[in-house]
Amino acid sequence: MTRKELIAEIKAKKSFLCVGLDTDLDKIPAHLLETEDPIFEFNKSIIDATKDFCVAYKPNIAFYECLGVKGWESLRKTLEYIPKNIFTIADAKRGDIGNTSKYYAKTFFEYLNFDSVTIAPYMGEDSITPFLEFEDKWVIVLALTSNKGALDFQFMTDTQGEKLYQKVLKKSSKWGTPENLMYVVGATRAEGIGEVRNIVPNNFFLVPGVGAQGGSLKDVAHYGWNEDCGLLVNSSRQIIYASNGLDFAEQAKIEAQKLQQEMEAILISKGW
Repeated sequence: MTRKELIAEIKAKKSFLCVGLDTDLDKIPAHLLETEDPIFEFNKSIIDATKDFCVAYKPNIAFYECLGVKGWESLRKTLEYIPKNIFTIADAKRGDIGNTSKYYAKTFFEYLNFDSVTIAPYMGEDSITPFLEFEDKWVIVLALTSNKGALDFQFMTDTQGEKLYQKVLKKSSKWGTPENLMYVVGATRAEGIGEVRNIVPNNFFLVPGVGAQGGSLKDVAHYGWNEDCGLLVNSSRQIIYASNGLDFAEQAKIEAQKLQQEMEAILISKGW
């Protein structure tokens, strides 16, 4: 998917919502466990319920690959079921030497046909650039995350006062363009979103942490907005696990619509 197509979808749906498909067999409604493919049946129902309110879906690959071949098959079926106008994100957090990265890229962009994949930048340029060689595909680099362990490395400061995550942003932004490079920026570090925006003013951000993790949608929009919106705000648990009963899809729809309506109000306030 191109940047132009993504922006058009945001405008059409008045939404910049990404729904995370972190599908856990221990959390999905019990009646689905009797079906042939519980993971896919759950995802299918969630997609049917939320597709009018979101512009992206983000399966977390760990929830699928832990199930072996069956999990990969559930993931493939899920991807095929997602409407083609909706952006897809492989939340895989890969990051390895160049030759290995090339094959990871083929896995997610050719075999599975995702639009994008999340990448850990620790190993540097040759771990990222193989993913950037695919036309109309995106790399989403981990920049400033909201987990507790982010403090271990990301905020390390050099003698000039520059933090490690700032160095990562400045360096990696030269490897791609705003047409194929996004950044993960956690919603629970709202002021940090503004600092990241100053360094990479034109790139899209994938923002986890709104909802169950406590991040504020208004703060994300205040600090992270750019002229093309520039935001994909992810919500997983708040939507997909709104209920674990027979009404799980209906409740997911209600939660997705609530977020979409909040996003619509923000878009209108920004003149969209």
